[in-house]
Amino acid sequence: MTEPSPPDVTDDADIDALLREMDLEAKVGQLVGTYVGKMGEEKTLADAKAEVRDGVGNVSPFGIGISTRDNPVEAAETANELQRVAVEETDHGIPLTIPVDATHGHAYLNGASVFPHNVGIAATRNGTLAERGGRITGKEMAATGATLNYGPTCDVARDQRWGRVFETFGESSLLCGELAAAQIRGLKESVGVTAKHFPAYGRPERGEDASVVEISESTLRRRYLPTFEPALEEGVDAVMPCYNAIDGEPAHSSERLLTDLLRGELDHDGPVVSDWGGVDHLYNDHRTADGPETAAWQAFNAGLDVVSVGGPRYVEHLLDLVEAGEIAEKRIDESVRRVLELKRDAGLFEDPYADVEAADPLAGEDSIEATADAARESMTLLKNDGALPLSPDSDVLVTGPNADDLHHQFGGWSVMDESDLSGTTVREGIETVCEGTVTYEKGTSVTEEEDIDAAADAAEDADAAVVVLGEDWYIHEFGPQGMTRPTGEWPTRTDLGLPEAQQELLEAVHATGTPTVLVLVSGRPLSTPWAAEHVSGLLMAYYPGTEGGTAVAETLFGEHNPSGTLPVSVPRSEAHLPTHFDYLRHPTPIGGDEHPDSYDPLFEFGHGLSYTDFEVGVPELSTAEMGPEGTLTVEIPVENVGERAGEKALDLFVTDEVSSRVTPNREHVGFGKIRLEAGERGTVAMEIDGDDLAVRAAGYERTEPGAFTFSCEGGTAELEVVSERR
Repeated sequence: MTEPSPPDVTDDADIDALLREMDLEAKVGQLVGTYVGKMGEEKTLADAKAEVRDGVGNVSPFGIGISTRDNPVEAAETANELQRVAVEETDHGIPLTIPVDATHGHAYLNGASVFPHNVGIAATRNGTLAERGGRITGKEMAATGATLNYGPTCDVARDQRWGRVFETFGESSLLCGELAAAQIRGLKESVGVTAKHFPAYGRPERGEDASVVEISESTLRRRYLPTFEPALEEGVDAVMPCYNAIDGEPAHSSERLLTDLLRGELDHDGPVVSDWGGVDHLYNDHRTADGPETAAWQAFNAGLDVVSVGGPRYVEHLLDLVEAGEIAEKRIDESVRRVLELKRDAGLFEDPYADVEAADPLAGEDSIEATADAARESMTLLKNDGALPLSPDSDVLVTGPNADDLHHQFGGWSVMDESDLSGTTVREGIETVCEGTVTYEKGTSVTEEEDIDAAADAAEDADAAVVVLGEDWYIHEFGPQGMTRPTGEWPTRTDLGLPEAQQELLEAVHATGTPTVLVLVSGRPLSTPWAAEHVSGLLMAYYPGTEGGTAVAETLFGEHNPSGTLPVSVPRSEAHLPTHFDYLRHPTPIGGDEHPDSYDPLFEFGHGLSYTDFEVGVPELSTAEMGPEGTLTVEIPVENVGERAGEKALDLFVTDEVSSRVTPNREHVGFGKIRLEAGERGTVAMEIDGDDLAVRAAGYERTEPGAFTFSCEGGTAELEVVSERR
């Protein structure tokens, strides 16, 4: 049977013609979305279809509480069913935008390729992996009818307590911007892309999700905007504001941020789409609006284009506002045009339907191997007293709440119910790699003791113990409430240490005298000073995804030589926050010798060990002098002086020795990676231009003449930036 066709829209003239045909109600419907699921008010598929008939132009049928999430084929059929309603049962026949939060693969569907979360991808220092992951994610999204990714996350994580650290590429603006851009290039081959959460979500007060962000204009421009600029240069289709208020203005209703900055200064010409309930927050939480109609007036006059899940009530609010003259119809037309352009560019007017057969199976062998490659490169060895790699014929105890649970291993924004997930746990990975006897005792849940004595007894008889601890599934503020644990139960933003039960398990196993290796499966850098001092080995696995267990096992037993490096500093405790490598320089009035270090983490940004040894030489600059708009190449020599092949990741920093404004002690301006055989030498080259050295402040952005010091692993090189008049 031939599918009904949407309007013929291929160019701007067709969009002009379609706009002329649409009445006001049809127009505002394109600016409103709805959802299927249990977040807030529960909405069934039938509810969503009724809302589409009422004119809603965007539907989110993927995510928490949705019955199709375990079945990619059913998900594709559901998307097609929604599209048929839009095409067949509305006067205009305009297809739907169908967005999804595919933050580390299309992970709300069982059988998808689940990659390490972005913080793990950042540990690889490998943009090619980020782009490959985006390409696979986009392909699997399209196979199930999703048309727009609500990602990637461009936020820079500046508070380790925050519950969304794992969605970011870490604390470095450079890593966040460059790796998000790489992911975008892959995604755009199949689906639309949204950069979120503009402009500064990653340092909420108290680490409390969506709380106010108290930053200066200078900090906004130096630390936060650079993470979005590469994404915008890649041509993202949409931008999503953050929930927070900045300088007293909620981002969702700030003309200064959405119009003057985003559209005017940064030249974004696509839609601005609300984050879930961001418009409702204006009257429910920020209290800058007295009700939903006022909130809609504020948001659209500020520059918002789509209320992502507002439903028909926001269609009515927008109609009332236009009819009352509070919002000009010309303003509505601007937003509708952007939405229609997005749908045209996504190919929805040509064919809005998913190929259901392409969803079975969703992930092929090549894409599963891609998740394994990404997980392998993310493995970050923080400590090794010589116990690692383990001997293949060792008898090994595997214990801990994260040793045999794929839900914990996937982390948030993925299937989290009782589904029989596809993937390899740490326990399964070790059982595959280890040739000796593998004994498994869970020991504890995430927060409760189960049988620590049994784990300790098993450790007594083992050659080595692998204790797999950390966090489980959560999103936002360690919830949602009631889905995984009572609100306030660990993990929480007030506690970066291990919960008591997990700490007791670790200490009991260590007390047996058996060499003990701690593997952390976690969304945030947990503060584990006792473990750092006492255990034989410490491996940071992040949330490693589908084949995380394979990557962990291969790393522990030496089949894979780790090369991951920390993208986020690990603080010694909550009291040491804020802890980040690029703090602003400041006086030490009582004297430097008596002043504690400003940056004294448990493990620093960029830390990561290997099973071989590398010698890193002094950076070599292609020029010792250049103008403010010049470019140079920094080459860093590396030699593998160990006995096995390995990869070495390098981070390049620069210090502006004298500047007109206070600048950081160092800025991250380059990263690269090289693979070397034992005894082999090579060079990592990084391109730097004048903009990378600029002072960014309120109303001021300039690369100033003067001395700059580049540094990498203890080696330094000097550059002089000279005035163009010189």
